[in-house]
Amino acid sequence: MTDTSSTDELFFERTGMDRTRIESEVATALEGADDGELFLEYCQSEGLGFDDGRLKSASFDTTQGFGLRSVSGEATGYAHASELSEAAIKRAAETVSAVRAGHDGTIDITPQRTNATLYTDTNPLGEFEFAQKVKLLEDMNAYARGLDSRVVQFSASISGEWQAVQIIRADGDRRGDIRPMVRVNVSVVCADGDRMEAGSHGTGGRTGYATYIEPDAWQAQIDEAYRQALVNLESVPAPAGEMDVVLGPGWPGILLHEAIGHGLEGDFNRKKTSAFAGLMGERVAAPGVTVVDDGTLNDRRGSLAIDDEGTPTSSTVLIEDGILTGYMQDRLNARLMGMAPTGNGRRESFAHAPMPRMTNTYMHDGDKDPEEILKSVKKGLYAVNFGGGQVDITSGKFVFSASEAYLIEDGKIGAPVKGATIIGNGPDVLTRVKMIGNDMKLDPGVGTCGKDGQGVPVGVGQPTLMIENLTIGGTAA
Repeated sequence: MTDTSSTDELFFERTGMDRTRIESEVATALEGADDGELFLEYCQSEGLGFDDGRLKSASFDTTQGFGLRSVSGEATGYAHASELSEAAIKRAAETVSAVRAGHDGTIDITPQRTNATLYTDTNPLGEFEFAQKVKLLEDMNAYARGLDSRVVQFSASISGEWQAVQIIRADGDRRGDIRPMVRVNVSVVCADGDRMEAGSHGTGGRTGYATYIEPDAWQAQIDEAYRQALVNLESVPAPAGEMDVVLGPGWPGILLHEAIGHGLEGDFNRKKTSAFAGLMGERVAAPGVTVVDDGTLNDRRGSLAIDDEGTPTSSTVLIEDGILTGYMQDRLNARLMGMAPTGNGRRESFAHAPMPRMTNTYMHDGDKDPEEILKSVKKGLYAVNFGGGQVDITSGKFVFSASEAYLIEDGKIGAPVKGATIIGNGPDVLTRVKMIGNDMKLDPGVGTCGKDGQGVPVGVGQPTLMIENLTIGGTAA
């Protein structure tokens, strides 16, 4: 939302700052600069962790502060503090104003307003008493351990956040947003003889707790983690070599996010350090591959009504039918590249300057039935869930570990495998997509993306995909 009335109390009435004087200070600090803003933030967060049959950790934190940025050409001056006061902002203004010295530029245009309401303003931290949250974790523990005598360990965590931001530009334009976030994670360890294996699952989004702590909801999370643990108990060492890979729908989109998503962010392309630099309008993927970044989805973890520069988020088509059509842009890189900002300017907190980042990045549906895709593979790997991974933005090379995967033999799903890693190159992988399913789904709401030391919540998604001849690192002798 861009109505500032709900955030004025936090940043002016509560702190005693005079809004008119702050606006004047910002205008003076940014006079003659190309761009910049004052970013005000107030955030409450909590986290409860349960392990070994008892509450192991509980935290509650309140943070506040501001970041003032002045941009001239490619140069950025940034000052921040956890003190919300006129004096602190005045000192910051004196610091950042130095960056414009000797620069002759043009102020960037103020972003358009939006009336989009993508999530609730309700603070999830006030929905339930602390004792109710502890009781929830105890109930989850009892349910998990009652599933099977092989369940030897259970852990769970719930976390909530309520963030309010306000952005003030040099012309006095102000944008505000209130952003809730909750997340529930569970882990189940099962033992069979001397062998122990784990399964985990999580969910979350920009809503209150109530969506996720109904018994049917949290029991489904535990059931899924338990299922994964049992699958892993039956797993055999993964084979190695080149083979066709079928990626399941939903969370496996994290491979798409890492392997090509970062390479389509504006800063890497402006600096020509991305494998996709200079390829706008050219074919970079197989026909049928359409990839978008969409920050406008209701209640999703990666969604934002406005980004951290005040620009409304959008649905940005990055690749359309295999052709590179767009980049994700913040204001600085969009201006320098002669493009429009796309609402992808994001920062971890007031202590960080914004940069182009993904929101919810996913691939559109194709026309194939998932069963048809599996039946087309004579020998390969079916990867359903992923753990960690690494990617080199410049080259596009990546390595991902599959936390749940199965052999495919003569078109049928075979034994589960353990220790499979998928190795490839992002731009090359897109050209190897041979079949695209009609079952696109988004991840359950657990993604956090890291870039240059900053972490922000994101979403991913995709339909079932068949990718030809990927390299698999395995553990089989």
